[in-house]
Amino acid sequence: MAETTAASGPSGQDAAGRPGSGRSVPTVLEVLRSLDSGPRGLTEAEAGQRLARWGENTLPQRREPSWPRLLVRSLRDPFTAVLACLGLVSAAVFAWGTATVILLLVVVSCVLRASGEHRADRSTAALRELVATTATVLRRADQDAPPTAREIPVDELVPGDVVRLGPGDLVPADVRLLRSSGLTVHQSALTGESAPVPKRAADDRAPGTGTGGSGPSQSCFQGSSVASGSATAVVTATGARTLLAAGHGPGADRPRDSAFDRSVHGVSWILIRFMLLTPPLVLMSNAALRGRGLETLPFAVAVAVGLTPETLPVLVTTCLARGAALLARAHGVIVKRLPALHDIGAVDVLCVDKTGTLTQDRPLVAGALGPDGRDDPEVLHWAAVNAWWTLQLAELPEPDALDEALLDAADEDALTAYEGTAVVPFDPVRRLATAVIRTPGRLGGHTLVVKGDVEAVLDRCRLDGDERERLRVLAAGAAADGLRVLAVATAERPARTREYTPADERGLAFRGLVTLRDALAPTAADALAVLAGQGVTVKILTGDHPGTAARACRDLGVPVGENGLLTADRLDGVSDAELSALVSRTTVFARCTPAHKARITEALRAAGHTVGFLGDGVNDLPAVRAADVGIAPRGAADVTREAADVVLAEKDLTAVAHAIAAGRYAGGNIATYLRITLSSNLGNVIAMLSAGLLLPFLPMLPAQVLIQNLCFDAAQLAYVHDRPHPSALDRPTVLRPRELLRFITGFGLLNAVADLATFGVLAFALHGPGTGDDQAIFHSGWFTENLLTQALVMLLLREGRLWAQGRKPGSVAWAAAALAAVGLLLPPSPLGPQLGLTALSPAYYLLLTAVLALYAVAVLAARARYERRRAQKAGGGGSHSSPRP
Repeated sequence: MAETTAASGPSGQDAAGRPGSGRSVPTVLEVLRSLDSGPRGLTEAEAGQRLARWGENTLPQRREPSWPRLLVRSLRDPFTAVLACLGLVSAAVFAWGTATVILLLVVVSCVLRASGEHRADRSTAALRELVATTATVLRRADQDAPPTAREIPVDELVPGDVVRLGPGDLVPADVRLLRSSGLTVHQSALTGESAPVPKRAADDRAPGTGTGGSGPSQSCFQGSSVASGSATAVVTATGARTLLAAGHGPGADRPRDSAFDRSVHGVSWILIRFMLLTPPLVLMSNAALRGRGLETLPFAVAVAVGLTPETLPVLVTTCLARGAALLARAHGVIVKRLPALHDIGAVDVLCVDKTGTLTQDRPLVAGALGPDGRDDPEVLHWAAVNAWWTLQLAELPEPDALDEALLDAADEDALTAYEGTAVVPFDPVRRLATAVIRTPGRLGGHTLVVKGDVEAVLDRCRLDGDERERLRVLAAGAAADGLRVLAVATAERPARTREYTPADERGLAFRGLVTLRDALAPTAADALAVLAGQGVTVKILTGDHPGTAARACRDLGVPVGENGLLTADRLDGVSDAELSALVSRTTVFARCTPAHKARITEALRAAGHTVGFLGDGVNDLPAVRAADVGIAPRGAADVTREAADVVLAEKDLTAVAHAIAAGRYAGGNIATYLRITLSSNLGNVIAMLSAGLLLPFLPMLPAQVLIQNLCFDAAQLAYVHDRPHPSALDRPTVLRPRELLRFITGFGLLNAVADLATFGVLAFALHGPGTGDDQAIFHSGWFTENLLTQALVMLLLREGRLWAQGRKPGSVAWAAAALAAVGLLLPPSPLGPQLGLTALSPAYYLLLTAVLALYAVAVLAARARYERRRAQKAGGGGSHSSPRP
């Protein structure tokens, strides 16, 4: 097997003990043979040859698409495709004005979208950081020269190099340990475990030996860091062949079918059906009832154009680009893919890891218990004494996380009152550390202060069986409450000069227990409250112990019901259908592997939720890809950050809440535009079809239809700058095609009734049929009424509450006023006759005022009824089923 692995090079990673290997862990000798290396390292010549063969030790760089490629890709947007088709149809019937305007809008939309995504790509490229910069390697000048240790750039590491690791070092590649001393490694980026994991160089041939998803304890992987101890290791994989780079394999950049994409496709097909149906219907009805032929084709195309929201691609892109720019500038949040801003606004379930998101990657002292189970500050004092003198006498560069927590909670003056004489450092086999001190004024005696694992300390204490069992139960109770537990014991010994060893850790007097909890992230509690107010359910997917996760939730005020916590191994035997129901009622999933996280995320999506996943480690990569919105902090593993849709300056839930708010503002404005535009356009089309059948002339000239439509669409662009009422943030904003269709049908019919009422005013109250000015007067009256009703609905159908106390008129109010002014002033202006319009009599405006007043009352009544029904559905189905279109 060794020869086969050597022939295949470093890609044969199972021989080095990579995760997922079903075989026993190879010995050090087998690994060195497979790599054609030795404990003295490589020669400079060998290293140069391997560097040329295997390449630099760098993660694969994702190739960013160029601006022209982004421009071409934006043409595939369904809305853009609908408009392009309409432009081509207009050109085919020689309606050059309509075709020019539509195609210009297509170009503007594509340019805006490509520019926004190009800026986002440049921003995320600037965030890429090297995993490590230099490494200490043993190299030889030639075969007979002794090895020397020197610092080299991480890029120059090759398989077979022997490296040295110390506290605080980043592991520069995938390595197999040759020698180790008290080595513990932080590998939360790989497994999600917040506590350091012991590693050892000792050979172990037992199959399955390891530390869970992180592989065997004899191996360390790029992306982890040394918490304590030291080691010498041989490099087994570099660059694209490391575990950290696994995300760059086939399908790494496969695009997801996001919530926004699904909604856009649904709405687009509604528009396409209407667009394809309208021109033939206009032509056939006019030919059958009025004997008109192809001369009505430009009018039919104009009606189809009037149904379609021409500025939708421009408005969507501008809303999303503006929201993304504000997020980046104000909160350091970078949206890599513009539609992801809408998706994050639609999120109703946010999946997060515990460590680094809800809690900091460090513990805090929760309490100190004496042997009787009561609070005893003296226990904390002795634990801190041990931590202080272990740090001083072992010459460690800095304390580990547990010792740092003990020192932070203790009085430093009380610690330095003793004189340290010796130390027996911590190692993962004994699972404890001993400091030997002398109390000033007490000659002839030393005090051994021992701190470490509960079982290890109890086994070394003078205790009878019942007392030892009682203390075990006491410690187990604290651990079940989600606390980490350290035991503390002391012993008095005669002073001596002979070195202290682990054999002296016997006959100890048990002092008590120190309990520690994870330090909460400073902004986590407030951010969770904000997310709850936004209708977002937070689910915790962690590799930690279930008790630790439950404790963090309790400290943060996150409710976890009786069946709200599961260990992920319970999901393995559950079908996909059962899992969808199970994940909806579970809050905490503990002991999650990467596969579990991805499956839970997919199950939530299958249950109808829009899911965001916040992760930073390689273990989070499958779930980041599976979610509707993948979110990663700037300091995340390179592959995870590349796969994410949204990148945060820091791993902070507050930034996620800001991103959700920005997404909902943008999504709410887009939804409002669609509701108002499509319902108004549908009403106009129904009215045009009816008038075309009732009147002896076309109800509106093609140029008038186009001008009216352009004025309305230009006014609608004000929604880009609109700030809806804060109530718009209460629920996820999702474009639901069926709900949208019901809305535009109901309000479109209401708009058509107002138009038909205007026809009655024009036909019977002002001018009887047969007068010479009937066409111009009819066109002018309907033109004015159309723009006034559209100005009204811009105000009456806005997102959020209708009236805001003390709120100044915004961009939408000014745009509606400008639209109304055009409707009133254009017909009697010098430009009016050129468009076939004319001035109207004062009596018409009085009657029109009455029609508009009744229309406004009807719209408000319909809106109130619609919102009551929406609130009832939202209350009955949860936040994810709110019928917001």
